[in-house]
Amino acid sequence: MSQHQSNFPRWVPLLGGLMGSTTCGLLLYAFSVFIRPLMAQFGWTVAQVSMAYALICLFFGLIGILAGRLNDRIGPRAVVLIGGLIMAFGFFMVSTITPPDKAALLAGDPAAKAVSDKALTLFYLYYGVIAGIGGGLVYVPPIATAPKWWPDRRGLATGFSVVGLGLGSFVMAPLATRMIAASGGSALPVFQYVGIAMAVMVVITALCLQSPPAGYRPVGWTPPAPPVSATAVRSEFRDYTHRETVRTPQFWLLWAAYFCGSFAGLMAIGLIAKHGIDAMSMVYRAQQGLDAAAALPEDASKQIAMLAAWAPSTLAIFNAAVRVMIGPLADKIGSKKIFVVLFILQCIAMLMLFPAGKSYVLLAACAGLIGWNYGAMFTLFPATLLYYYGPTHQGSNYGVLFTAWGVAGFFGPYLGGKLQVATGSFFVPFVVAAVIVGIAAVILMTLKAPEKKHV
Repeated sequence: MSQHQSNFPRWVPLLGGLMGSTTCGLLLYAFSVFIRPLMAQFGWTVAQVSMAYALICLFFGLIGILAGRLNDRIGPRAVVLIGGLIMAFGFFMVSTITPPDKAALLAGDPAAKAVSDKALTLFYLYYGVIAGIGGGLVYVPPIATAPKWWPDRRGLATGFSVVGLGLGSFVMAPLATRMIAASGGSALPVFQYVGIAMAVMVVITALCLQSPPAGYRPVGWTPPAPPVSATAVRSEFRDYTHRETVRTPQFWLLWAAYFCGSFAGLMAIGLIAKHGIDAMSMVYRAQQGLDAAAALPEDASKQIAMLAAWAPSTLAIFNAAVRVMIGPLADKIGSKKIFVVLFILQCIAMLMLFPAGKSYVLLAACAGLIGWNYGAMFTLFPATLLYYYGPTHQGSNYGVLFTAWGVAGFFGPYLGGKLQVATGSFFVPFVVAAVIVGIAAVILMTLKAPEKKHV
């Protein structure tokens, strides 16, 4: 066998990426299901519970720097195995937190309040910090590894490595909802059993990952010939080193665009369901001749909540589907053209979101478009990075680039909620999101690939 080939089936790393990102999807994208049960059980506020999600986004993103460097040095298998067990441990440990006595807490008992405060600190530590760090170690290595096995289909391989983030929400949201209902309203058993399942999933993920041999080429594939200069001498190029990559302005422009797209997308995702409930409730009151402050009948409230839930569900479907579908298109026509079109569409969708809230059909349509454009970023940004700087240091490079999502995840939903409360309307945060996406579109329109490095 040629030294440029391998007996290891190259579809296996795709399976590893799919399972690893699905595990991360279980960790991240069904958090809203836990908010009300945790508030009821521990006496926490929405802001207190939401801070845990902000923390996990921050640590999940920032640890990508370490994950990428470790991946390039010791390989993906060890990084994912260690990180996955840390993630599963943190998630499982939430189930061991002792809640306060409800009656004593409602009565204002200081001891019960102390128990609640201690529990909140442990929740931040276990879920926000420990699980977040472990999740970041799991997420980055498959994205760096799978495209190396598929140099002929790098966009497709990247898409498979991130599609699970969307798929995880399909599994976790209904699963957690049913488990909470079966446990009498407690979310703690979900953390226990899903934490155990995560440990099993990451072990399987790790076994599916290994780096290809140096110079690997799939059977029947020939690398594109390097360009011929005007003097008819064939030019030879090499990949950028990690140090060279982070010193180029193009890298930090990509970081800024990634931050803007993530910031706006996460801001809208955090508000879209509540916006639909509020807007459709106003329509119902107007139709029934009720006062603007009047409480809705219980059956009407449930019906409106169910209709509004179509928006995040539709968003999740498109968010998952695009991650695989956009990859082959990027392989054919390049990512820049797709980027510009999607970000312009995202800007329009953000501006349409506020008036669309009165109709669950229009709201779901806007949500689907937002989910499509948002999900595409997670395939296009690593694929663009790979095209610009080469696969050799993709782990380290993408680890730094992905910190843009972590910072955006910490500040985006928080600012969106603050703007909504301060203005009493969802109009302002959605307009701000549109402007921020517009900034990203301008960056990507003007962005040019860095010059190739000669050997």
